[in-house]
Amino acid sequence: MTSRDDQLLKEVGRLNWYVLLFMALASLYWQSVPVTLGVIAGGLLVILNFAWMGRSLLKVISSPQVYSPRGFKRNYFFRLLVVGGAIFLLLIRGEVHPLALVVGLSVVVVSLLLTTLKRLY
Repeated sequence: MTSRDDQLLKEVGRLNWYVLLFMALASLYWQSVPVTLGVIAGGLLVILNFAWMGRSLLKVISSPQVYSPRGFKRNYFFRLLVVGGAIFLLLIRGEVHPLALVVGLSVVVVSLLLTTLKRLY
């Protein structure tokens, strides 16, 4: 593994924030608070989930004797419940537009796509 590969997680994490900023600024075009809030809330939620998952994976990979795969699976389902609950609350109680929330939730996917294309070319 090269040093360039070691920096991949940090590179994607940094790009997540840039993509979220771009999407939030683009959502201002609709001049709707629920749309902008949906994009920002979805983006923040998925970025936090990505960071949480990355930390969990690094713990399991770096010390497999201390952190068991079973603990990782338990953490995975707990994280899934937390994120699912947050999405549920945002849709039911929050004043966010559902499609804007979906756009915000796609921040990490766009970042991964951009990073992949950058590394290919």
